[in-house]
Amino acid sequence: MTKRTRLRATKTEVQPRPLVQKAVHIQPKTATQDRLLRAIEVSQLVVTSGPAGVGKTFCAVNAAVNLLVQGRVKKLVLVRANIPTGKTLGSFPGDIYDKLGPWLAPMTSEIKKRLGAGDYDAKRHSGQIEFHPLETIRGASFENTAILVDESQNLTYEEVKAITTRIGEGSKMILMGDPMQRDTRDSGLVEFKKIVKKFGLDVPVIEFTVDDIVRSDLVATLVKAYLSHENH
Repeated sequence: MTKRTRLRATKTEVQPRPLVQKAVHIQPKTATQDRLLRAIEVSQLVVTSGPAGVGKTFCAVNAAVNLLVQGRVKKLVLVRANIPTGKTLGSFPGDIYDKLGPWLAPMTSEIKKRLGAGDYDAKRHSGQIEFHPLETIRGASFENTAILVDESQNLTYEEVKAITTRIGEGSKMILMGDPMQRDTRDSGLVEFKKIVKKFGLDVPVIEFTVDDIVRSDLVATLVKAYLSHENH
């Protein structure tokens, strides 16, 4: 074998290994975060609400990514209310990822932190991470899927009903909301929590308070000030 042939063979044999993500331990920062993580682990549908900065998105996203990399679900589906824009998705240019991207940024940013941008892009293009618009949620059925629904406080009752009845076999859904940032007069999430309580449904409702804020001392102070101002 010539020197040139040996070099060519060596180059052919050295191939980059595909990145294999592993589940990680999610260290809760508060007792409420711990309850949320435990609820996601054992329940098919979980509701969590509370003010900004308590770690709802952090816990939900990282728990869902663990399910994906463990093979317990085949894909993640990201959903978010688009009411605050005052426009439908058809008003925006590009494909569904371009249209929904700005609204889903809080969740996708957390996923990228966990997986890395390259693995996130690979999973998105392979269909393991999917954006789903509210406008086409009816008729869908999610099997072996983790569905993350952000800004749930802005969903109407009909939208909550449509979304929660999409949960198929082997799937989990997490509804996240902040009652302080509600842009609708009548919140479907509030009504759903009443239904859970009225009928004793096996759906954990994890409520965060201002005392659970971990983002920063400033955010905790601001949220408390806003609450005090709005209640007087």
